[in-house]
Amino acid sequence: MKHSEKVEDPGSAVISRRTLVGAMGAVTAAAAAAPAFAQAPPGPVAPPSTVTTPPRDFSPRGAPTTYFTDPDVLSVDPLFNQYAQPNSAIQRLWTGALWAEGPAWNAQGRYLVWSDIPNNRQMRWIEDDGHVSVFRMPSNNSNGNTFDFQGRQLSCEHLTRRVVRYELDGSVTVLADSYNGKRLNSPNDVVPHPDGSYWFTDPPYGGQLYEGAPDAAGGPSNAGGRLKPRLGQAAEIGSAKRELPTSCYRIDPSGRIDLVVPEDQVPDPNGLCFSPDYKKLYVISTGKGPGDTGPGGKGDVHVFDVGTDNKLSNRKLFTDCMVDGVKCGPDGVRCDVDGNVWLSSNAGRAVGYSGVTVWTPEGKLIGRIRLPEICGNICFGGPKRNRLFMAGSQSLYAVYVNTQGAAPG
Repeated sequence: MKHSEKVEDPGSAVISRRTLVGAMGAVTAAAAAAPAFAQAPPGPVAPPSTVTTPPRDFSPRGAPTTYFTDPDVLSVDPLFNQYAQPNSAIQRLWTGALWAEGPAWNAQGRYLVWSDIPNNRQMRWIEDDGHVSVFRMPSNNSNGNTFDFQGRQLSCEHLTRRVVRYELDGSVTVLADSYNGKRLNSPNDVVPHPDGSYWFTDPPYGGQLYEGAPDAAGGPSNAGGRLKPRLGQAAEIGSAKRELPTSCYRIDPSGRIDLVVPEDQVPDPNGLCFSPDYKKLYVISTGKGPGDTGPGGKGDVHVFDVGTDNKLSNRKLFTDCMVDGVKCGPDGVRCDVDGNVWLSSNAGRAVGYSGVTVWTPEGKLIGRIRLPEICGNICFGGPKRNRLFMAGSQSLYAVYVNTQGAAPG
């Protein structure tokens, strides 16, 4: 067909190519002649796409990963290349939680335990055959878990507002449930120290129906008294009210509990971990919890120097967790043996930025791991402690890395 010929579409509208080009030219000229104030101002430059192409299926029905390097393990800086493990793919090991949190690796038993907070249970993944089962139910809406240097499990319980240790004989020891005679808020995360002490954070997130129990009538998370905190709970639950600011504490081997990070330094503290030499403490500050009238966190990470007297000093902002203009809200944190800081990332609806961010000890972003869900917490595990386990909102993921975790569990 010649260019000068007419084209007839199925709707019988007849138009020549020359007429069409002429009309388009007139529109262009009119646009150029329009006053400057009629033109839309240029918007912000959108960040590059961060969604795997083609979209990835993590389910057992999905195709195997055929790439030599996983497309969702990203080197932001060449420094990260030495920590990313080639020929290792991200795997979804299990799904079915309401909100997965607190993964912890048991080296002797070679299993991973984590919390499904709203379902009031702890789950266990066994390495030998990948079997997943309910490990402990009820769990008192446990959140953070870890194992100490003697292999004993530590858990932070929202519902009972306490930190407990599961002894090797199967009994349970309450390590902390109050400070200066006042009940704790809802312990969130706990880490062991080689001197036998335990350090934990105490934000207010357990004071809600979904992940624990609200305050008794008049408390900050139940100021109007309309909620009934005893519903569906054991007889001893439902009378507590929030009495303390959000803080970070140290449990001395003697049992004494010391305040180490007050609310005015790190409001709403969440995840925490030590550097490999235990000379620095990283503490995550997240957003406000239910009924929280305090300063509230900004979704950032702070670092302190740890003195020989267990006193903290020289507080600094480690990172604000902004990546490409996106807030990668931190929750859980672990260090590798080189001191790099691995943070879980909750980027909300910013698809492609949830998962894990990796930072040097100086606070430089070097790598990211993308997950199809927001990530609540992480830990290193496996027999060689070179596998990163990631608790997504509903699922458990894992990927091998070319480094080892510094903490015991």
